[in-house]
This record gives sequence, C-alpha cells and structure tokens, in this order.
Amino acid sequence: MSEPTTEHRLTKALVVGAGTMGAGIAEVLAKAGLEVRLFDVEEAAAAAGLERVSRSLAVAVEKGKLGAEAMRAALARITPTSAQTDAAAVDVVIEAVPEDMGLKKRVFEGLGRHTKAILATNTSSLSVTEIAAAADAPERVVGLHFFNPVAVMPLVEIVRAEQTAPEVIERCRALVEALGKTPIVVLDSPGFASSRLGLVIGLEAMRMLESGVASAADIDQAMKLGYRHPMGPLELTDLVGLDVRLAIAEHLAKEIGPQFQPPPILRRLVRAGKLGKKSGEGFYRWVDGKAVAK
Repeated sequence: MSEPTTEHRLTKALVVGAGTMGAGIAEVLAKAGLEVRLFDVEEAAAAAGLERVSRSLAVAVEKGKLGAEAMRAALARITPTSAQTDAAAVDVVIEAVPEDMGLKKRVFEGLGRHTKAILATNTSSLSVTEIAAAADAPERVVGLHFFNPVAVMPLVEIVRAEQTAPEVIERCRALVEALGKTPIVVLDSPGFASSRLGLVIGLEAMRMLESGVASAADIDQAMKLGYRHPMGPLELTDLVGLDVRLAIAEHLAKEIGPQFQPPPILRRLVRAGKLGKKSGEGFYRWVDGKAVAK
C-alpha cells in the first residue's frame, strides 16, 4: 500500500455525534494518528463518547492487540467538545448522528461556511446526494460508511454523491487506507452496496424464523458454517439494532420495492422495545455482552 501524498493526508478530524458509531470512528482515527475533536450537543454526551473509546481500547490491550502506550497516545489525541466552532480547524468532518434525514441535513447546513474540510456522512442507507444539497459546499460532501464495531470491521464504503468532487473521493480513499481499512467506492443509491445486500439476507432470515423454518440460532449457524459468514443475520441485526434495521428496511421498501418490506416480527419486537444488544433482548437475549438463544 502506497503512502498518501502530503496533499491527500488528513491530520485533524471532527466527529459529530459521540454515540456508538461516532466513538468508534473517533477511536480508529486517533489510533491512526489523527487529532480528533469528538462533538456532541451536551458536554456529558461528548465525555461519555470518550469513555466508550477508553473501554474499547482497554479491551484491545487486554487481548494483546494494542500496547498500553499506544492506548494512552490514542486517548490523548481525542478531545470531547460541545463547541460547534471546532469545525474551522479540521481537515475532515465525519457526521455520525442517528439515521434521520432531517437531522443530518441540519448538521450539514452551514458547515461549508465554517470550514474548508471534507464533509462526510456515516449514513448506512440515506441519500448522500440529498444530504449534500443541504450543505453550502456540496462538492465536498461524501459518504464514509463505517461498520459496527468500527474498531474491528475492515470495510468502509465511500459513497459518491452526484455533487462529490473527484479529488474528495481520492482523499477519502487515502484516509481509509491510512486507517488500515479497505475502501470500496459506490455510487449513491438506496442502501449502497452493503446495506442493500445485507438487509435482503436479514429480512429473509426473519421471515424464516417467523414461519417456523428453524430457530434463530440454527438459521444463524446455517450462514456461519454453510457460507462462512462471521456472524449470522439475526445476531447481526441484534448488534446493529432492530430499530435501525427497521428504519433502513422502510426506507428501501419506499425507494426500491416491496422485497424490503419489514416482516411483522421485526415491527412487533421494535414496538415491544426489544431492540437487540442495546436493550438486552432482540432475536436473542444478551447476557454480559454475549448472545444467548431464547
């Protein structure tokens, strides 16, 4: 892998949203040597994001995947903040707020006036072209779709909006490679490549469970052992969040067609507050961070 040129090298980042994805993105940026501002609207939320990073890095140290000094150095590069003016001094802004188009548009409105940075959204399915249209500098808007858990997942989708300038794509490719991850470049379309393919499998697995074809654990085993998937589609749905997958399915059903219509079991579990790992129960029960078959 060739080193990125000085022109393409990004050294300072602002991550907007300090939840699970935002904290994970901040972690991989900091481990790669970037100075990171981790923003949330409340100081306590930004501080909680830094604590998420600290716990994740500590696990990596315990497993021997990271040295203690590297952990301290990465944490020192992350500054939690609730100051919106921090965008002015960075090379790239990565938005990682919830999957709500209105919210994402509000984040991007005005950003182009306050910074010359690349403006990236971590959306997993929403239109990057529509998000870019809300920005003052739409040619600098791009999708950078990281996967959960960010620290270990090797793929990043670079999503090219209608407005995205070619040099922005190349600079993002260099950034992703500098993070030790593999980029793929996809045209902005509903669900991109990964969410669209992954959701088809996930929804069909739910329909199979609903009709009694097999248990959740056995359906997942079929994909892990039969197709070498590292995680089954129902456990993955629990990890991503059933509410998140429901929102993506509804969006793709509207944009593409009825094959993405959410099955009743997904709606029923979401209504019951059974959202997966984050709530303690979804298609599995979650005990000490581990999936347990019902």
